[in-house]
Amino acid sequence: MYTRYVALGDSQTEGLGDGDDLRGHRGWADRLAEVLAGANPELRYANLAVRGKLAGQIRDEQLPAALALRPDLVTVMAGMNDLIRPGFDAARVAQALEEMFAALTAAGARVVSVTFPDIGAIMPLARPLLPRVLALNARIRDAAARHGVTLVDTFGMRFVEDARMWSPDRLHASPEGHARIAAAVAHALELPGSDGTWMDPFPFLPAAPAWRTAAEQARWLGAFAGPWIGRRLRGRSSGDGRTAKRPLLTPVDQSTPGTSSAS
Repeated sequence: MYTRYVALGDSQTEGLGDGDDLRGHRGWADRLAEVLAGANPELRYANLAVRGKLAGQIRDEQLPAALALRPDLVTVMAGMNDLIRPGFDAARVAQALEEMFAALTAAGARVVSVTFPDIGAIMPLARPLLPRVLALNARIRDAAARHGVTLVDTFGMRFVEDARMWSPDRLHASPEGHARIAAAVAHALELPGSDGTWMDPFPFLPAAPAWRTAAEQARWLGAFAGPWIGRRLRGRSSGDGRTAKRPLLTPVDQSTPGTSSAS
């Protein structure tokens, strides 16, 4: 039974796509904490994730704080921000992940991590990035095996490529996507009540006409890709000036999903 859960990562673990900056972001890690708290009301949960962070930044900034919290369960999701940037180096990113795996498992924590989907199947303009995804996933699998890390490996599963898994920016999971990620991790941990239904395909939808697909691509370029490119050109990150939403281990408030009470 887990009592101290700490989540490390970037925007996906922070919960973007599941809520907003005004009301707060829930996300898969909060959802997983709710499942854990259902089994053990004494659970304490911290979420150190900050949007826009690279794997090396997560190692340097979040790992020391996580170790200080003495967790018995840690989730690590990092590398997507590296993968979509120029100058990507799979070996360097995997090294940052492996250093986190090594330090956390040596401290006695159960560690869970993930591989990445074929983002070109989600964002057609990202199809040239498939070799990067394959290279990074292979290294993540090897590092996880070396350190006894539990790995949620969904690469190649068709439901992951369904648009209903993703928010309009196509980078962050939708509320349904976050729910499925939480369910996948719960299943990997063999938590009570978990099962494999998170892998079930979505109900069939007819393909959208070509004109609608083209219009959606144009809207995506203007609303999401353009601002992202602009930040890169200015040397900015979406995480600049932001801190972790939940830096301390606090109880999970089951009456209001995604919130906490003071410890």
